Amino acid sequence: MPVPAAKAMPSPAYVPFKAPKPASIGELNQATGSQSTAVQTFDTAGRAQVIARELPRVWNGSYQGFASGAAVPVQLKLSGARAIGQVVELRGDISIEGVRSPVQGTISAESDQLDLLVLGNQLGGGLQPGGSFQGLQGLELSGWNANRLTEMGGRLSLSPAGSGAAAASKKSGRPQPIPGMW
Repeated sequence: MPVPAAKAMPSPAYVPFKAPKPASIGELNQATGSQSTAVQTFDTAGRAQVIARELPRVWNGSYQGFASGAAVPVQLKLSGARAIGQVVELRGDISIEGVRSPVQGTISAESDQLDLLVLGNQLGGGLQPGGSFQGLQGLELSGWNANRLTEMGGRLSLSPAGSGAAAASKKSGRPQPIPGMW
C-alpha cells in the first residue's frame, strides 16, 4: 500500500494569517523616516542630447596591442554626433599609426558604453579589419575586440585634444610638476 509523501498534521499552535492593510506612501515614509522619490529620475534622452552637443570632436591618444606591447599614436576625429533616444550615434575617422579609416559607433547615455566599428580595410597598429572597439568609459578607455581568435586585441586610450597637463602648461606658460612614483 503506497504511503503519502507528506501528510498535514493538525497543530494546536496554528496561527491564522491576516493580510496587512494597504498602507499609503506617506504612512510608509513616516514609519521608516525617509522620503520617497521616483524610481528613476535620470533623463537618459536629455543626457544623450547634451553628449551629442558637447562631445569634443577631436581626441588624441594611443593604442597598445596586447601581443606587441608597443604604443602607437591614435587620433579620432568625429564628424558628427547625433542623439537617438538614449544613444548617441558617432561618425568620423580614426588614424592609427598614420593610417586613416572611417568609424561609426554609439555611446549609451545611461551607461557610457561605447561600441565603435572601424569600417576601413587598411588599419594601422597591427589591427585587422572586422574588429571593433568596446568600452565602458565612453571614448576615454576601450579595448579592441578582434574578429579572429589568433589576434589578442589591445587597449585604446584617448583624451580630448587640448586637455591634460600639456594643455594646462601651455595656458599657464610654466611646466607642470611631474608626480613621484611612490
